[in-house]
Amino acid sequence: MSRFAQGVARALLAAAALSPWLPAAAANNDPVILVHGFLGFGPEQFRESGFRYWGGYGDIAAHMQVYKGPHAVFAAGVGAISSNWDRAAELYAQIKGGCVDYGQQHVVKYDPPGQPQKPAGKCWSADAAHNPEHYPLAFYPQWDASHPIHLIGHSQGGTTIRALVELLEHGAPGEGDGELFKGGKTGWVKSVTTISAPHNGTTLRDAILDFLPNLHTPLRDMFDNDMAHWELAPDGARDFNLWARTSPNVYYFSVGTLATEAGSWCCNGTDRALAPVQNVRYQYPREDMIPYFKPYAGEWIVPSAMQHGMGGYTQNAPGRVRIDETWFPNDGVVNTASMRAPAGHPVRDYDGTALKGSWNFLGNYRGYDHFDILNWPNPGPSADPVYDRIADIIFGL
Repeated sequence: MSRFAQGVARALLAAAALSPWLPAAAANNDPVILVHGFLGFGPEQFRESGFRYWGGYGDIAAHMQVYKGPHAVFAAGVGAISSNWDRAAELYAQIKGGCVDYGQQHVVKYDPPGQPQKPAGKCWSADAAHNPEHYPLAFYPQWDASHPIHLIGHSQGGTTIRALVELLEHGAPGEGDGELFKGGKTGWVKSVTTISAPHNGTTLRDAILDFLPNLHTPLRDMFDNDMAHWELAPDGARDFNLWARTSPNVYYFSVGTLATEAGSWCCNGTDRALAPVQNVRYQYPREDMIPYFKPYAGEWIVPSAMQHGMGGYTQNAPGRVRIDETWFPNDGVVNTASMRAPAGHPVRDYDGTALKGSWNFLGNYRGYDHFDILNWPNPGPSADPVYDRIADIIFGL
């Protein structure tokens, strides 16, 4: 986030604390942190182009700042292809201030060889008046149980913020003296909202890795390595879900997206050039899905008929997560069924009343692909009403 944008957000935070004209329905005005997904980027990365992860050529953070505002809304930037743990460590430092600490044991066991536990210069300042290294300013240095935050994550950002809550509350013995690993930080997070998150993994990874083993594409190469990508697979997500618990102290909300349709002989809004012949058992990408992911989203990985895509991929090998037809609907990147809640964790449909310690499912947004929900340029629906709804809910807690 640029210094100007940070300044605006902090001014809004100060105004929010003093303003007498906030809507009567607002029960809190705690800051919001937006966390991007896999291959995502922070607001500084493409600043000259004007393109943002959260909003495309628009700005979802700015929209939320003034919607029934003022509100303080910050967009974080964490590792694009890092594990949930590493991203959570970076997120903690950005919000609270200080230098990133990946953990003494974790960095040896899981990170690439040579990865330092505490990388030099990867720091954020908690005090603008005493910042001799000119580090970027932390979003909310006063963050604690008396000054909680709301976390909103898209895609892997959703699982990253779950990792952060787990570490805040329970810590990680043996990881060194880092504040994040001490645990005991109950009440620091008021709400978690996940959007299109692969709570139970995505079959896009498995389908791509199974497809013609000797064929290398950029997408395949990104999936074919290390822990971050294992967590994106259904089997890896199962392990992650056993570790990252649903806290009884936090309000959890989830949003699903759906950009495929069941097969039909005609007129179902799908890309007929890509899938002219369809089977009612399978799912096919909508015509308005982002083009890059259409070949992987349907019954087959196009142009091959050798490997099922997300809309037809199944597997039932012993010891692995069973993938059946309930996984077929998807948004081009994540299976819609995976977005509702982590398997085995408490979940309910949101009925206007939020419960702590349970996932409150806000429903599936039909016709939104994985990037429509971010307002990226595409002939899909605007996502602004989704964020307005989220804001109404979280600021009403």
